[in-house]
Amino acid sequence: MKPNAQILKGLLEGCVLKLIEKDETYGYKICEDLALGGFENVGEGTVYPIVIRLEKKGFVSAKSKKSPLGPKRKYFNITKDGKEYLDAFSAEWKIVKELVDYFIV
Repeated sequence: MKPNAQILKGLLEGCVLKLIEKDETYGYKICEDLALGGFENVGEGTVYPIVIRLEKKGFVSAKSKKSPLGPKRKYFNITKDGKEYLDAFSAEWKIVKELVDYFIV
């Protein structure tokens, strides 16, 4: 069953930011990591706008680096503001999960 896009929209931002926090990464790798975590239907057309939005908010920084394969890649790192946002997101997620689990589980 494919998850509802509206439900995922806000959650993916937190998941993407968490992946960036774990290690410097680039867009295609984020897509691969999301697929490994169960988000098989989330592609670059979804991920890149999220990363650009996170960059505009100051939650990630980006720099171009030479790729071992082909052209330069844009690598992303989490910022101090991004870590603070991720901490708040995680706390809110725990509350929402507990509330929904009360009714659904």
